[in-house]
Amino acid sequence: MDSAQDRTIYPYSAPLLDGQNRSLAQFRGQVVLIVNTASQCGFTPQYAGLEEIYRRYRDRGFTVLGFPCNQFGGQEPGSAAEIGAFCSRNFGVTFPLFGKIEVNGPQAHPLYQFLKQEKRGLLGLGRISWNFTKFLVDRDGRVQRRFGPAARPAKIAPVIERLLGPA
Repeated sequence: MDSAQDRTIYPYSAPLLDGQNRSLAQFRGQVVLIVNTASQCGFTPQYAGLEEIYRRYRDRGFTVLGFPCNQFGGQEPGSAAEIGAFCSRNFGVTFPLFGKIEVNGPQAHPLYQFLKQEKRGLLGLGRISWNFTKFLVDRDGRVQRRFGPAARPAKIAPVIERLLGPA
């Protein structure tokens, strides 16, 4: 039988863009939006919206975690340094960005294997369809919602506010 901890994001970790490993247990007690990102995608301008909701809610216990991925049309070809510079220069990103990962297939990062198992996508498919798929996680580390790539961060804000509770 799975323990309650096994159904949360807390057992997982990944290296940040600078190579330092970050345990998701460090985000215990926060509402977390996990997003697979890319720098050369039609949805790339969502970085601005992600940064905006991060800044709006971070003092209430919210964070965005970005996971660059090059599996969709080769739209994230850069190195970790290039990705970080691009996001900072073009969108002022200050939320945590992790090293490039795979989200589908046999080399999918264990976190994404878990996320896809917890909340399947359109038509019940377990795979990630494209860049900027979003998973919203509650303060207990449980995946509450999955949003497709076209879901703009501002449209997700009311759901984030509900999970955060009263200001």
